[in-house]
Amino acid sequence: MKLLDEDTTIDMAELFKIFGDSTRIKIINILLDKELCVCEIADLVSATQSAVSHQLRILKQAKLVKYRKEGACIYYSLSDDHVRKIFELGCEHINEK
Repeated sequence: MKLLDEDTTIDMAELFKIFGDSTRIKIINILLDKELCVCEIADLVSATQSAVSHQLRILKQAKLVKYRKEGACIYYSLSDDHVRKIFELGCEHINEK
């Protein structure tokens, strides 16, 4: 097996740090099915819109979520299928017996 170079190792560590917060995990979980606006996400994760916006900003910077504007509303969704796969593999690993 080829060892990762230093930059890739650091980038991988940063990526997995993002998954180290339960609110971000909840947000990713609810975005598996459909795109939602901040107020809908906040209601579903039982957090303030401000707290959710902060977490979405982190997820967006990590390229795990994307957004689109429709009038005054901003809708968030997962960036791509890789995010779904990482999430699902993590769940599968945790639920192994």
